[in-house]
Amino acid sequence: MHPLTHERIRHLTRRQFFGRTATGLGGAALASLLGAPAASAAPAGGGLPGLPHFAPRARRAIYLFMVGAPSQIDLFDYKPKMADLFDKDIPDSIRMGQRLTTMTSGQTRFPIAPSIYGFRQYGPGGAWISELLPWTARMAGDIAIVRSLHTDAINHEPAVTFMNTGSQIAGRACLGSWLSYGLGSMNDNLPAFVVLHARHSNPKSNVQAISARLWSSGPLPAEHSGVALRSGGDAVLYLGDPPGVTRDRRRAMLDGVQALHRTSFDQVGDPAIQARIAQYEMAFRMQASVPELTDLSGEPESVNALYGPEAKEPGTFAHSALMARRMIERGVRFVQVYHRGWDQHGNLPRDLPQQCRDVDRAGYALVQDLKVRGLLDDTLVIWGGEFGRTVYCQGALKRDDYGRDHHPRNFAMWMAGGGVKAGLSLGETDDFSYNITKDPIHVRDLHATILHLLGIDHRRLGFKFQGLDQRLTGVEPAHVVPALMA
Repeated sequence: MHPLTHERIRHLTRRQFFGRTATGLGGAALASLLGAPAASAAPAGGGLPGLPHFAPRARRAIYLFMVGAPSQIDLFDYKPKMADLFDKDIPDSIRMGQRLTTMTSGQTRFPIAPSIYGFRQYGPGGAWISELLPWTARMAGDIAIVRSLHTDAINHEPAVTFMNTGSQIAGRACLGSWLSYGLGSMNDNLPAFVVLHARHSNPKSNVQAISARLWSSGPLPAEHSGVALRSGGDAVLYLGDPPGVTRDRRRAMLDGVQALHRTSFDQVGDPAIQARIAQYEMAFRMQASVPELTDLSGEPESVNALYGPEAKEPGTFAHSALMARRMIERGVRFVQVYHRGWDQHGNLPRDLPQQCRDVDRAGYALVQDLKVRGLLDDTLVIWGGEFGRTVYCQGALKRDDYGRDHHPRNFAMWMAGGGVKAGLSLGETDDFSYNITKDPIHVRDLHATILHLLGIDHRRLGFKFQGLDQRLTGVEPAHVVPALMA
């Protein structure tokens, strides 16, 4: 045995050994040698032995991530008493010396900016929802609105990273990668974890940068990283074979490349080589599966009417939501849709309504579409951003114009399906939408609850890396939230 191979095997823990052999990559490579029909017939699977840890409420999830932090006080956290406090400074007893961002730390005043939007109560729980979200209001009986989330991060980069990976430090595995690693794939021809980017209607606002680190597998095997599909042109680069290259010739080329890879693996034992074999095989199968996935011509007019005319325009949020449903139908375990442009430090009345129009109808349509198809019961849908916004104004304040700074102490999200208690309105904040007064839920608690709904005990899903047992919820206490579950 090559000395490097011996050294790698010596450092493998028992858990890593069984986890890696359970992925079935060797079987997939062997099946590929038998020709395209045998490879395409290889069963989906993978995941770790013993998972799920208990009967799951959900088998799959769709995460609609609003990058930039939607304003909870303008959407879900109704605070009518603020109308009488317009332009009054927020009391020190409420702010309690909270850490400020550099955007407002130089202000001499922190004037209260009441929301200019009307609210009404909807659904069996009487949830308060803003006039900016009329379609979301229609499904108040289908969703659980959580108004008492809080986070450790006060700036976008660490906060978005925290929401996606459970850590403010880049390089950790994200939620979708943990699900792929722990539960495996539900299909043979598409990745277990797919990422979509929806364009926004706010070119003049602050737009936060996002990158592949948010859908990275971190220290987990590389095949569990998210696969990002493009919104224009081919969904995947080089999806089609070059002119003159037949499928049989492509198959023969892959067989030759994989023979070289197996030789390399026998010499050095690097698990990344096995991941590369699996990714090449998946890419080969995606050349057939992705064109069918992205062809919406077979969708009935009733579906197009439900999502609205934008559903036919690649890159829109409506199109992404419809694509998410199609992926879920085809066995994709986790779909994440990113929608940017929610960072309203100024001109909130100009920009926030446009952002809401982008996502409101499509979010409603997605939940109803899943419900009609019998998929909502075991599909978890999550909507939200990385933190909240302040009740006080950033910059100049007018009766009809204001901006809001970052606020980590409380923010709001909604969830649906997958074992979530429909019609619930959970958590309370003070009159200023500043401090949580009932049912606080930390980001780690949210992650623990999401994993629980998918049949995973967050304390038992780990990966040994750099001498530590890595977990999505980290080493600090995290608690499942029973009140969220049906």
